[in-house]
Amino acid sequence: MSTDTTTTSGDISEAAPPPVPLRRNWRFQALWTGQAGATLGLHLADTAYPLLLLGLTGSSTLAGAFGALQIGASVLFGIHGGVVADRHDRRRVLIAGDAVRLIACASVPLAMALDRLTVAHTLLVAVVIGATIAYTGPVRLIAVRSVVPPEQLRQALAQDEARMSGAALVGPPLAGALLGLGRAAPFVGTAIASLLALTAALLVRFPGRPEAPAGTGSAPGSRRGSRKGDPAGHGAKAGDGHGHGAKPGPDALAGYRHVVRDSLLRPVVTAVLLINVAAAAMLLPVMVVLRGQGTSSAGIGLALAGEAVGALAGTLLVGRLHRYAGPGVLLLAVCWLTVPVTLAPLLPGGPVTVFAALFLVGLGIPTLRVMIDLLVFRQVPDALRGRVIAATMTLFTVGMPAGTVGSGLLLDHFSPAVALGAVAALLGAALLPMTAGRALRRATWPERAPEPATATA
Repeated sequence: MSTDTTTTSGDISEAAPPPVPLRRNWRFQALWTGQAGATLGLHLADTAYPLLLLGLTGSSTLAGAFGALQIGASVLFGIHGGVVADRHDRRRVLIAGDAVRLIACASVPLAMALDRLTVAHTLLVAVVIGATIAYTGPVRLIAVRSVVPPEQLRQALAQDEARMSGAALVGPPLAGALLGLGRAAPFVGTAIASLLALTAALLVRFPGRPEAPAGTGSAPGSRRGSRKGDPAGHGAKAGDGHGHGAKPGPDALAGYRHVVRDSLLRPVVTAVLLINVAAAAMLLPVMVVLRGQGTSSAGIGLALAGEAVGALAGTLLVGRLHRYAGPGVLLLAVCWLTVPVTLAPLLPGGPVTVFAALFLVGLGIPTLRVMIDLLVFRQVPDALRGRVIAATMTLFTVGMPAGTVGSGLLLDHFSPAVALGAVAALLGAALLPMTAGRALRRATWPERAPEPATATA
């Protein structure tokens, strides 16, 4: 009897304490605040800089060049950004990237004050912002994961989605409001947002070095073993990242190879890429349709905000949707919903119909983003995680310019109705083989990362 009592006491004393509620996890909340500042600054820049270039030159081409250069730099440096995240101290990478972006953003209002701002200077800032996204983007996602226990990861990622959706919703109108206060105001705001992100990176300490693989032939470090849980055992000593694929050549593409070889991640990334291409392709025809119906510029902006509003509301549904269906079923449902939504602008109702349709699709966007994060965090070894995240970010981004250019070419020769119909038809045709295949329909959620172990007799 006494032995049983002693064992029970030992079990209780060795049991891990419950995790701190996420709202009281100051490291996560500080990182989240810094990330919110960085994201808001990017959305301010996406609106303010093209307007600045339009005012300086009167050229729509140069105004559009800002976004094109920013995306191009993000794609160009994406491969190297993933390698850096896996080889070097991630916290230092985040601090350096935020510091560089702060200097670039602060240089614009300073040049305005000195009356020395040029078009070349402005476009160079676009390149710097895009490059810093490539280096800090993977690290920010990893940083969130590193300060949150596994059982709170889904909740933390859902809150992170609220940050992204909220910034997308607030950024453009805030940039317009700041422009009303003064020509330099939105650029000062962008610099302040970058300063907030840098401050959070300086204050919060998180594991900077990637976890070293547990062994070359053991299951935790091997490709097969990496498909479950958090592969590189938490008791392993963190390596410096140079012992795993130190040569820069083929190792730089390891993230892309992992995405291509993974039977679940590959179709997921492909499907989201298709959604991004379709969303970018429908934007210009929708604007042309609404303009032809007599909708004002403000009305068009409000109608297109439907997706951001829906995504903000969708953050509340992430947990429920993940419980009700597997990742593949959820992905296919959102993808197929996008097909009729593409044709919604042709229905009666004008901007109200467009807003409602985009809101409906937006509800599922946070669920898909969190799903991809979970697939990466629960299946990919930490030593490879930065490159896989960089690969997915690059693949998601690279299709958007193609969609924009493709819709422009369609509008040069056909009506907006034909352009939207072509986008919907192409998206539906691309989704058919994925729907017919078994990989997505039978996909299940990856195993939860191991919970804190309790002592047993």
